Order: sequence, then structure tokens, then C-alpha cells
Amino acid sequence: MKFTLSWLKDHLDTTATVDEIAEALTDLGLEVEEITNPADRLKSFTLAKVTHAEQHPDADRLRVCTVATDEGDKQIVCGAPNAREGITVVLCKPGDYVPGIDVTLSVGKIRGVESHGMMASERELELSDEHDGIIELPSGEVGERFVDWLAQNNPAKVDPVIEIAITPNRPDALGVRGIARDLAARGLGTLKPRETTPVPGAFPCPISVTIDEDTRDGCPVFAGRLIRGVKNGPSPQWLQDQLRAIGLRPISALVDITNFFTFDRNRPLHVFDADKVAGNLRVHRATGGETLLALDDKDYTLGAGMMVISDDTGPESIAGIMGGEATGCTEDTVNVFVESAYWDHVQIALTGRALKISSDARYRFERGIDPDFTLEGLELATQMILDLCGGEASEVVVAGAIPDHARAFKLDPARVRSLVGMDIHESEQRQTLTRLGFRLEGNIAHVPSWRPDVQGEADLVEEVARIASLTGLKGRPLPRLTEGLPKPVMTPQQRRQQAARRTCAALGYNECITYTFIDQASAALFGGGDDATMLENPISTEMSHMRPALLPGLLLAAARNQTRGFMSQALFEVGPAFHGGEPEQQHNLISGLLVGQTGPKDVHGATRPVDVFDAKADAEAVLAAIGAPDKVQILRGAQGWWHPGRHGKICLGPKKVLGVFGEVHPKVLEAMDVKGPVMAFTIWPDQVPMPRKSGATRPALELRDLQAVERDFAFVVDAEVEALTLVNAASGADKALIEQVRVFDEFIGGSLGEGKKSLALSVRLQPRDKTLTEAEIEAVGKKIVEKVAKATGGVLRG
Repeated sequence: MKFTLSWLKDHLDTTATVDEIAEALTDLGLEVEEITNPADRLKSFTLAKVTHAEQHPDADRLRVCTVATDEGDKQIVCGAPNAREGITVVLCKPGDYVPGIDVTLSVGKIRGVESHGMMASERELELSDEHDGIIELPSGEVGERFVDWLAQNNPAKVDPVIEIAITPNRPDALGVRGIARDLAARGLGTLKPRETTPVPGAFPCPISVTIDEDTRDGCPVFAGRLIRGVKNGPSPQWLQDQLRAIGLRPISALVDITNFFTFDRNRPLHVFDADKVAGNLRVHRATGGETLLALDDKDYTLGAGMMVISDDTGPESIAGIMGGEATGCTEDTVNVFVESAYWDHVQIALTGRALKISSDARYRFERGIDPDFTLEGLELATQMILDLCGGEASEVVVAGAIPDHARAFKLDPARVRSLVGMDIHESEQRQTLTRLGFRLEGNIAHVPSWRPDVQGEADLVEEVARIASLTGLKGRPLPRLTEGLPKPVMTPQQRRQQAARRTCAALGYNECITYTFIDQASAALFGGGDDATMLENPISTEMSHMRPALLPGLLLAAARNQTRGFMSQALFEVGPAFHGGEPEQQHNLISGLLVGQTGPKDVHGATRPVDVFDAKADAEAVLAAIGAPDKVQILRGAQGWWHPGRHGKICLGPKKVLGVFGEVHPKVLEAMDVKGPVMAFTIWPDQVPMPRKSGATRPALELRDLQAVERDFAFVVDAEVEALTLVNAASGADKALIEQVRVFDEFIGGSLGEGKKSLALSVRLQPRDKTLTEAEIEAVGKKIVEKVAKATGGVLRG
């Protein structure tokens, strides 16, 4: 919203400076975005007088002028057709910046003749588009500042322009009077009274107006009148200057008057050339498919339900947004129909967006205007047309009625303190609301028609605090509500994720944060890619599905790194995966990936390719960090993207899977363009049981002072027997004494025969209350052999 200082003073009697007004506006919530003061760019220019002018010796269109200045006579070469002896001009000296041509002057030679400055045209000083000749002033003293002369003789040329940002809840500030009302309430002046005297109709209006029944929700009231015998020439200079100052191009008196009231009183109007209107005007909804050539010279196709104004031949205006070219006013317009209506803001916004039309009328109607000003605005526009264009006005014709917008809320002075924290006396609160246009009856405040944003008691408090200035709000410490340390805010699962991240980082992994969306082919490799996890509106084909696991994203990251020459990588991610489209079908995962070598080449150390046991060790370390039990089972039978013979499931029993480790299937690596082999692990932290005790204390340290005993056993078993079966059988021989069982050797071939292998176990016995005798050790060993033989059919190797 732009306006000039003089325009503001038409409504506000004030002596405040531009800076004071700008500071107050920003504090009131009408933030000042820019102040343009023409005087700033003109302050260096002075008045001078041409005392002699003669033809340039080497150019027909140039004249060499002797100019009397405050620094004496200067020689200036000028090409303006009106450069002649005796005129008073505006002088730009060497060193002055000329804004219209973006040049800083210096002494120069033009066709061999030295020139000390220039005499400016209006366009060169950005006063107008006039550039046919230099400025000729009717009066003025040599050496007088040009801005001082303008301030006395043409103040509109040096009128500061203020631009403010309007929030959607303040449509009343889209008119200069609304801005003046806020400033008057703040105390920066007095709001000037504006009385509206109805213009009596000299004859019945020959054009009637109607509103269809199904359109009354979008147009409650439509009013207008005919003015005949007008002369639509250029508007007066003061009006053109005001419109140009805010960036509008003067068109004609009739159009300029409607633009004036749009910005002056936030009252958009429209004028029809009455001689081009066929019959009467009707407000109705479009059936769809109608076309209209609008005033912006564009054709628009109307959609069904859009509000239009039609005459007997068809649509002539897009209601509340833009008029049609066919009935637009021109210099030949003699009879004009002036329209003033109230339109529903939602329907105007929908139509404007659908047609992609941006106009000042739409901008205001879709934010809400003053319904009570509909007829008053018509009267004011009528009077200005009669004053500037002449003519004779008809009686007003009205269809519909002003909608009922009356609202009233209780004013509770104590709420200012409870809601805002400011101490404002009740009398000041009442005075503020009265200045803003509220009508007070006891403790009931009636909301003015131009404030659609005030919808409750809290809004009354906001208005009082806004006018009083929130800069007066002082911070006060709140009372302490709790004693001691606050409770932890992280959930157990969040703490587990944090521990997993720290453990993976300590193991040498780099954390990745990949997209939750992947392509359908990658998702299908890991059991996903179905319609349940497909996005309805994906941003690209590579992000069409929710990821079923974290490994696809890690593998794609590994592939990108390999193309850049990074062949050895350790990556991990903690995040959600999805096996359906419902919220309960989301689960959290911890995944890691190893590819390449265990470390960089080093003359002092050894390096090797990563293997399954590296992934197993890292998975067990992460499980230990998040509180998983020590005793777990390693089983086969994981999903198809794992190598069938080089993976293991970490389980608590056959059905509760805590995680999977192993080598990724070569077919998956080939499909995702990853150079393998690749070792990985995935952990389901939600499956890890929570500790039975919620306390943070550790259990008591248990030290044993009795010597442990280790015994080795080698069993010959069938080649298909898994080592885990032997370990579990040996561990069950005596759960009280046996502390650990591990495989330390495997032998195949030799004298064992076809289909056989030898597995060597190391069993650690830890006595608790006495030293073990040889007989007790032998008895435990015998039980171990029996248990393994029964579980596997194996025999002790001789």
C-alpha cells in the first residue's frame, strides 16, 4: 500500500514528520517497507538563468549558452529546442548525480566546446516523462535550491511516498483514511471529519439492476446510477500527481476517479459507458464457457459458478475483479453508469485465482471492504465526477441490501493485563476504542463495519495494546513452578537410538541421512514397492515409494561414493522404514554397511577384505549398547536379499528376531550397481526387551576368587550340522558351571571321510563356592559329550 504524505494529511491534521509517522506506523503493525522522498535526489540542483545563447560552431542542433549561476557565469552546451536567452532553468553542476540518466556529471567537451554542467529536463530529474525540452520556470532567483522552489510552487513533486506492508487481517488499512485513523488513535494528529452529502437524482435511472437469487450469497447488494452529459478528458493535475506518486498511470478523469477512491477509502468502483450497455444490468453466476475481453486486453473463459455482470447481450464485467473492454470508458464517453457493490471475499478470491487475474479491486474485495460504505462511496464518486467532468446524475438504483455485520463484545479492562501484561487505565482503553471507530455502550463495544478482523473480546485487547504500543511491555520473571531437576524428556527408544548412533560412530561408521522415498525397483528388491507404499504425488520417479528398509538408501549412497573413487566405506543410518501405508506399519531400524577393506593400506599393518564376522561383531556391539541380552541365538532363514549361506539372524528364541547380519545378495548388488561383496546388518531396536528394572544404577560387581577351568572337545559330525547346535548342546550340560562355550577350530577332509567335519569347542567352567575336583570336571565333560551326541549324532574325535 502506497500513499503520499500530503494525501495522508488530507485525512489527518498533523504536524508529525515523515520519520515520526513511519516509526508510529511500524509500531502499530503497519510495517513501513520504504520511504521515497523526491527531495533527496533533487537537493543538489539549483536555479540558474540563461543570459546568452548562440549557435554551436560545429553542430546545427546544439547551442552554446552562458548561464548565470550562484558561482558566476558558466558555459553550457545544450541541445534542447527551447534553450534560449532569458529563461530560468534547473542547473546540474559538475559532480552532481542526475538520476534520470544515471550519470554523475563532469566538465567535458561537446564538439570541441567545453561544457560546465547541464540544464535538466523533467525526465532527467525523474519528475515526469517529459523530455522535449529543458525545464522552464516562471519565477525564481539564481542560486535558489530547486527543491525549495518546488516546495513553494509545486509541492506534489517533492511529496514523500510511504509504502507499508498490509497483513491480511487489516483490510481497512488498504485505504488512506484507515491509516490516518490508526495514527490519530495513536495521538499523531486528529482525524479530519468527512461528511457525505447525497447527490439528489435529477431523473430516474434508465438502467435497472438485478441480482439472481442464487447469487445473493456472493453479492448481497449492488447499487449504481447514471450520469449523463459528462466530458471525459484528462483528470486535474493534483489527481494525476497523486496517482503517479503511488505508481499508477493516469488514464482519464472517470477512470482516475475510481482509482482514487480505491486507494483513498478502500472502495473499489467501476464505470460503464452507458451508451455501450444493452438494456439492463444483471448480476448472476456464469454457466461456464462464456468469454470476455477484459480491460487488460486479455480474453478470459469463465467457469461455472463465477459471478459476472451482464447486460442483455452477455457478460460485461467479471464481478469485483475487472471490467470488460466492450463497455469501458473512453474520451468519447458522454453517459456513464457508476457501479458500487459489495462482493463476498471468498468467492472473489476463488474466481481471481482460477482466472489468474491480479487487480487492485480483487486485492481489496478478497480481504474484505466496508459494506456500510457501499452507497456512501457511490455518492462521493458521483460528486467528484460532477465536479471534474460535469453532467447530471440520475436517481440511485439498488438491488439487494447491506448485509447484517453487527457484532458487539464485552470490554473487560482487566483482560489487558492478563492477556498482554500491560497496565492501561480503563479510561484510556475506552478512548482508544472510540478513536478507532468502536461504539461503546457501557461495557459493550460495537465493532465498526470496516473491521472484519475483530471477532472476539481478545481482539479488543489487541487493539488497545497495539495503540498503546507493545514497546511498553516489560519482561517479568515467572515464578518457579517446580523444584529440583526436571524429568528426562527423551523416551527410552530415543535414548536407544542415541546410544546406537554413538556406538556406530565409535566403530568407525559414517552416519547417512537418506530420503524416506526410493524408486519402485529398489523398493521391490527389499520386499516393498507395492501400491500400499506408493506416493500419490511423487516429486520424481526416483522417489515414488516409501522405503521398506534402510539398506536401499545406504547401498545407493555406497554406489555414488564408488563412482567417485571411494571403494572402502562404513555407513550407517537410524530411521524409520515402512511395510504398509498405515501409521502402525512403520518401524524403526538401525542399519550398517561395510564394503571394501578393513582399513587403508599401511606398511606397518595388515589389511583385508571385510567379511561376515565384521558385520556380526558390529551388530553385537550395537545390540549390547542398546541393552540387548547377552545370550542370543544365531539362526538362518532371513529375507531373500541376504546371501543364503552367509548371514545370520540374531534371535531370542525362534520367533523374536533382534537383528540380521551377513552378506548382501550379489543379485541385489548387481541391480543397484554396487561393487561387492557388501557386508551389512539391520537391527530392530523396538524388539529388544526393555530392562525389568527402570533404575539407573548398575548391578553389584560380582568377583570370583576361584580358578576357572577350560577343557577342549573335538567332535566329528555331519558336514550339514551347524556349529550353533553344538554350542547350545554343550552349554546345556551344566548351566550353573559352564560360563562360556566357543568354537575355535574346524577341520574338513583327511581321514574324516566324505560328508564329515570336525568342530573343536572350548568350554570354560567357573566354580562358585569351591574348587572343582578332577572327578567333578570329568563328570561335566561326560555330560557335554552325551548332550552333543544326542543333539547332533556326533562322536568325540580320537
